[in-house]
Amino acid sequence: MTSQFSIDFEAQDETNLKKSEAIVELPQSAGQSVPPIDGDGPREPINFDDDSLESYATKAYLSYGIAVLKGRALPDVSDGQKPVQRRILYAMHDLGLTSSSKHVKSARVVGEVLGKFHPHGDTSVYDAMVRQAQDFSLRYPLIDGQGNFGSRDGDSAAAMRYTESRLTKYSELLLSEIDLNTVDFKDNYDGAFREPAVLPARLPMLLLNGASGVAVGMATECPSHNLSEISSLAADLIKNPGLTDDSFYEQFIGPDFPGGGLCITPRDQILAAYREGRGSLALRCSYEFEELSRGQWKLVVKELPHGVSAAKVLEQIEALSNPQIKTGKKVLDPEQQRIKALFLNLIDTVRDESGKDYAVRLVFEPKSSKIDREEFAKTLLAYTSLESTVSINLVSIGLDGRPAQKSLRTMLDEWCSFRLQTVTNRINNRISQIEKRLHILEGRKIAFLNIDRVIAIIRASDNPKEDLMHAFGLSDTQADDILEIRLRQLARLEGFKLDQEIKALKEELESLRDILSSDSSLRDFVSREVLSDGSKYADERRTKMYESERVTLSEAATVNEKITLLLSKKGWIKQRGGHGVDLSAVTFKEGDSLLQAIETESANPINLLASDGRAYSLSVTQIPSGKTDGVPLSSMCDFEQKVKPIALVAGAEKDEFFVCCDAGYGFISNVGALSTRNKAGKAFFTLKDGESLYRPLKLKEYFCCINDTSGKGLAFQVTELRFADKGRGLQITPLKPGEKIIQPQFVSDLNKVPVFIVAKGETRTEYNQFELGARGQKGRVVPVSVKKFDWAKEINFPLSEPGVKDVQ
Repeated sequence: MTSQFSIDFEAQDETNLKKSEAIVELPQSAGQSVPPIDGDGPREPINFDDDSLESYATKAYLSYGIAVLKGRALPDVSDGQKPVQRRILYAMHDLGLTSSSKHVKSARVVGEVLGKFHPHGDTSVYDAMVRQAQDFSLRYPLIDGQGNFGSRDGDSAAAMRYTESRLTKYSELLLSEIDLNTVDFKDNYDGAFREPAVLPARLPMLLLNGASGVAVGMATECPSHNLSEISSLAADLIKNPGLTDDSFYEQFIGPDFPGGGLCITPRDQILAAYREGRGSLALRCSYEFEELSRGQWKLVVKELPHGVSAAKVLEQIEALSNPQIKTGKKVLDPEQQRIKALFLNLIDTVRDESGKDYAVRLVFEPKSSKIDREEFAKTLLAYTSLESTVSINLVSIGLDGRPAQKSLRTMLDEWCSFRLQTVTNRINNRISQIEKRLHILEGRKIAFLNIDRVIAIIRASDNPKEDLMHAFGLSDTQADDILEIRLRQLARLEGFKLDQEIKALKEELESLRDILSSDSSLRDFVSREVLSDGSKYADERRTKMYESERVTLSEAATVNEKITLLLSKKGWIKQRGGHGVDLSAVTFKEGDSLLQAIETESANPINLLASDGRAYSLSVTQIPSGKTDGVPLSSMCDFEQKVKPIALVAGAEKDEFFVCCDAGYGFISNVGALSTRNKAGKAFFTLKDGESLYRPLKLKEYFCCINDTSGKGLAFQVTELRFADKGRGLQITPLKPGEKIIQPQFVSDLNKVPVFIVAKGETRTEYNQFELGARGQKGRVVPVSVKKFDWAKEINFPLSEPGVKDVQ
């Protein structure tokens, strides 16, 4: 039956169709059963009202989410396995594919899993099986694969008809107790077979091998850890359940990844992530420098961060050294050009020498042996995945069957509870077996002591079983056993063996009951077992804990070239290669002229100080070079109206300088304090209305000398100045209303202080003698009076920093 829809528009106002109502009618389908699809039989009637649809969608999605969470994506805290992984291991155990058996075709295992336990696609089963065999994916592989099981470079495994597999020795930690009634079993998908709900893990496999999965609304990322360390921690927690969190985490070292490498995250951050069950870890490759002939060298990477392949690193370097033009662009942008030039000038050869002899061996040869080794390494770490991060999200299905994010302590607490229960089940199962065996042996002993009579009863009786039970008080089980044993088992020698076996079983039974007699004795026993397993399967830690800061792009090497920055009075900037540029040949747009030329290097940070006291950072890649008019600073900086550039400041971040205003306030700062990522700059020097900022001076000499417009001068020691990242600083000298200071200068000889004076359009230099005073004092009249000069003219004093040229 096909549903029919009719739409009726009833206009409330013929001139306003926007007020129409749409009425949807379902005359035949509502409340009726939906026809069967593909012959799957009739379905329940569905009501098409909004409440029913919402309720149905909610329940359906919830069911789907739970199915994905518990049946596919998340591991169980008990054995660390997802359902498909658990079924693969159990199927291989059923087939007898132990670590000492012969390899069999992987296709056979996949077929066994599909037919008995996992009715899904063969690809999902084989992919899970492949991962369990990869020593670069799991810290302790559970399957021993023979053939092509993929590579860390992302190469896929060969088809399952070509590969062979069996279990590894580590699988014993999950399967050795599976037949000892330690865990519950459940029906498989069709009820024809039984499968374990979880595997009786002897060690916390979820922490040893880790897990990764994405479910509905949840995901898990659990790193792997060292077996010896985790077993020791678990044993301590089993023996001392009241262990404090501080003592617990003090023993914890950190993750241990299959590929080794370095974990550079500070310890306090590692512990914080494991306490919360969420965080991230910074990893770095393990590398060393190998010496070559004639002073040459090369950098060799031997271990990669987890999840990083050699192929990925090579692809990144190729993309950086040979970038593609971005969509919608015609040429490479300046940043791409800079990085390309950096790598082409830094790296000569990159080779992947990984193979049978070396699991990982990436070789990087520099362009020149004179390149700084640390800068070379930092550049590779900053721009490639040789330094990367991994997430921590400790989500798993707990003992209560609910998925949740857990701390490391909670995960181990739950596993310890699980292990105590499985050991208790195993001991109870063994006690039951011993009791059954003793019961049979007691019957055999009766038969041994009365062998002649037993034989006579059997020969003469029509119902020997009942007669034996009646004659000797035997149970049904004992009578059956006596009737089935061979006569030679009742010989004199066998009688001694019988007594010995009964004695040994009684001693074992007594020891097992002692273990279960108290909680402390059980915990001591389980703790010793865990330590024993940890010792048996232990190996060396692969990932080294090496606390270090992450390498940033600013720390990476750059193409360090000598350049000259040219700034115009109207705020245009450009650069020329090299130093010693002929400034007389520098031109800008008509009506503009050179304000400042500064010689620096392209690796140095470049900052700009503006007339409003704000600082701006410039990128050397944005400054055009060659014979061009340059670009306006307004394209790189968001200036306020009427703001003009004061000076460019370039140098190492820790290079110090002195900056002051004409009101007599100033402080010492450094180049790093000017740096900012904000295009609108940041507040640096606080100016009041009517005040002007002078160009910064590099600290060089012993004395600071200042003139003011009243003709007085002051000299004081540089050590009296104070350092600040921003602000207004301290008062240098008191001034009367209307007075201003002239830009200071640093000198080493107070008897000959140059004074640069502009008067009537001409500039001349006169020398004065200053007396040493103290910062904050009023200046004294100097021999050369300055009152008579025209202060309305622009006055430029050259910076005392070498390589900086001011144009008059």
